Amino acid sequence: MSDIRNNWNREEIRAIYERPLLQLVLDAADMHRRHHKFGEVQISSLLSIKTGGCSEDCAYCPQAARFHTDVKVHALMKTDEVVNAAKNAKAGGASRFCMGAAWREVRDNRDFDRVIDMVKAVNELDMEVCCTLGMLTPQQADRLAEAGLYAYNHNVDTSEEHYNEVITTRTYDDRLNTLNNVRKAGISVCSGGIIGLGETDEDRIGMLHTLSNLPQHPESVPINVLVPVAGTPLANNGRVPFDELVRMIATARIVMPASAVRLSAGRLELSVSEQAMCFLAGANSIFAGDKLLTTPNPEYNADMDMFRMLGLTPKAAFADGHPQARKNVMEHEPC
Repeated sequence: MSDIRNNWNREEIRAIYERPLLQLVLDAADMHRRHHKFGEVQISSLLSIKTGGCSEDCAYCPQAARFHTDVKVHALMKTDEVVNAAKNAKAGGASRFCMGAAWREVRDNRDFDRVIDMVKAVNELDMEVCCTLGMLTPQQADRLAEAGLYAYNHNVDTSEEHYNEVITTRTYDDRLNTLNNVRKAGISVCSGGIIGLGETDEDRIGMLHTLSNLPQHPESVPINVLVPVAGTPLANNGRVPFDELVRMIATARIVMPASAVRLSAGRLELSVSEQAMCFLAGANSIFAGDKLLTTPNPEYNADMDMFRMLGLTPKAAFADGHPQARKNVMEHEPC
């Protein structure tokens, strides 16, 4: 549609971001209705398949080896354990299963071979399979695509200007290069960021500017709110005001109309009415399950009660016509 642009400038995004809040939400809701089925929400489940011991220094992350947190290091899970978790997630209503490993980058070794096996096995469950494993080479992205990976998550986290205040062990360009490798492999891109990292409004606008000016918008844009964890450099950061979260979601919806905007980390702190405001502002994806990697998340039953109260419906898997979706449908159609 003509609403979709990849040439936004910061002044345009700032003007949207700074609209009076209720007007911004109404505008975002209108944009949402033009591009999505209103009230339909995609449900993802996220599992940490390898926890802790990461060599990165992301200031928000309790899995960094250099920080003293309560997160215990766990080696890569067994494939059957992951498949069982995926089956439980599907039974709970999730259409997408995301596997996260606390790695700086993917290495061509037996662990990656096992992840490839996991992707193939979960793909057999007719779920959208997602991974977040760190940086990828073009060849590694191709292997994941061949195994049936539907989506790859690699967040830009914040603006390019603020990035070095949060992470020094990789560059902003490293992140963009991985997104490019994922896109070239034909895998759906999932990329967003975190608010509450000590950034300014201008940094938030800058992050949205980066994402909305990619050659193709990410199919999924997670908007995370920092969950401060003791032992990390950002442990004492204050809670992000709710209106600022709504403002980010609504602006993301307007500048990336066709993307799924995911209400991600920090959702446990929101009431049902606050989450309803986020859905009205354009959020149409959530993570379900009681944990996101290592941070708490609302329980499944609470989410289903909320869906019933608000009249929300879970989105079916492979509903977006992505090339991998067509491949899966063809492979499972009867001859």
